Amino acid sequence: MSPHPQRFFAICPRGLEPLLADELRALGAQQIAAEGGGVGFVATSKCAYAANLHSRIASRVLWQLATGSYRDERDLYERAAEVAWERHFDAGQTLRVDVSASRSPLRSLDFATLRIKDAIVDRLRDATGARPSIDRARPDVRVFAYLDEQRLTLYLDLSGEPLFKRGWRADKGEAPLKENLAAGLLMLAGWTPEVPLLDPFCGSGTIAIEAALIASGRAPGLNRRFAFERLAGFDADAWHELQAQAAAAVDDAAAARVAGTDISTRVVETARGNARLAGLQSWLDDGRLSFAAADARQAQPIAAAGMIVTNPPYGEQSAPRSATVPALMRDFGDRMKESFAGWTAWMLSSDRELPRQMRLQETRKTVLYNGALECRLFRFEMVAGQYRRRTGPAA
Repeated sequence: MSPHPQRFFAICPRGLEPLLADELRALGAQQIAAEGGGVGFVATSKCAYAANLHSRIASRVLWQLATGSYRDERDLYERAAEVAWERHFDAGQTLRVDVSASRSPLRSLDFATLRIKDAIVDRLRDATGARPSIDRARPDVRVFAYLDEQRLTLYLDLSGEPLFKRGWRADKGEAPLKENLAAGLLMLAGWTPEVPLLDPFCGSGTIAIEAALIASGRAPGLNRRFAFERLAGFDADAWHELQAQAAAAVDDAAAARVAGTDISTRVVETARGNARLAGLQSWLDDGRLSFAAADARQAQPIAAAGMIVTNPPYGEQSAPRSATVPALMRDFGDRMKESFAGWTAWMLSSDRELPRQMRLQETRKTVLYNGALECRLFRFEMVAGQYRRRTGPAA
């Protein structure tokens, strides 16, 4: 990679682009431009390495190699063949090509992918006398192409495995929340380690573990490998410097109080196992991070005031057998009003009726996407004296 500033694009869950832009700005990126699903920026290769290492929001960081106009598949081949791929990787490495499009006039993305792949392979064969093998499962090098109505943009992937894969998840459990979305919820909520945090629907522990990692200052990419390490021109000295700085910044003695509960004993054990893999054994040992089997309808506050950040069940299959999800959320809302005065609750749900089910008025709602699923992050302020215990049948 060139030591001079280059163009990059960082992908993230839709709705979290401003948070990602702030992260990149703090790392020294320039010309930051947020758009749907990601953020474009200009940076040095070292800054791009740092984005992979430190971003809690990005899903992937791509290096833009070329952009140009096209009308048909022949143009795609020509544009791709103009790139000096032999400067970035060799024919002994395996390759994968992915194409995405918005309003492209081409009828077949599969054929477009084939033509771009052919151009890369042919260019390497002409330059080196050998052709790289294609590996769709675990490629050494991954090329991304994006087509709009008139332009093709070609990228090299710098991340490899998606960045939300921090390397600690042993078992995802049911309907997992990706780690970068969990981090985004905490950032949007304005959570800081001084605020006691409870996730009463913790599942495999993603939100609580992300909170503890944030509190300890542990870079999310500290214990994993990246695709940029396999590219020609990789600056190992710059990367090792970044790794050493990140390792030195970890503070496993940081003060925080983070708790998660779930109705499933098995899922709670999974959460504890994930926390251990994340390097948080000392947090479990001294109780700064805890997981317990408990019904959210009987949730107990862990402090006089604090914050709930949670991703409650969206469908009946996730609810306790004795309750549908609307009934569960009604009872949980009553529990919050009864026992959590002085707390703030942030709840991510695809169900727009969640406030009505809980019989609470949200004070903010933010549109986010959990994968392809449109959701809302609702904020509820629990004010002392607003709860009146039901004495008759539920309405």
